[in-house]
Amino acid sequence: MAATRYPPAGVRGVAGTTRATRFGRVKDYAKRAHEELCVLVQVETKPALDQLEAICAVEGVDGVFIGPADLHASMGYPGETANPKVMPLIEDAMRRIRKSGKAPGYLSPVEADAKRMLGADALFVAVGADVGLLARGAEALAAKFKS
Repeated sequence: MAATRYPPAGVRGVAGTTRATRFGRVKDYAKRAHEELCVLVQVETKPALDQLEAICAVEGVDGVFIGPADLHASMGYPGETANPKVMPLIEDAMRRIRKSGKAPGYLSPVEADAKRMLGADALFVAVGADVGLLARGAEALAAKFKS
């Protein structure tokens, strides 16, 4: 958490002309930035899932995002993101995170999985990622011009 806050509350670097400060145009940015932060941490392993309540209890954590690919891999299912042995654990995690008062989140480009997590109390679900969307868009555009 210290890396998300400027001194004296944390250790975040205080460069004055970053993109976050609109290149030095946001008045008193370093003094006010903490008021607008949303800190989401990602749980990607079974040991982290087992410590979910402790993670949620860390002061300053606003939400927990479950990383399905890495979580599946850590449980012995690399390359899978919807194994029937893991998905119920993720659904349970959504409810545990919500019960802790934090925002539970998930990422899946698979519509059925995204809807499943929304049904399991997820407050935010990423249904795509920039690189994948860019690649699929480029493929679709190229397909229009291939003979």
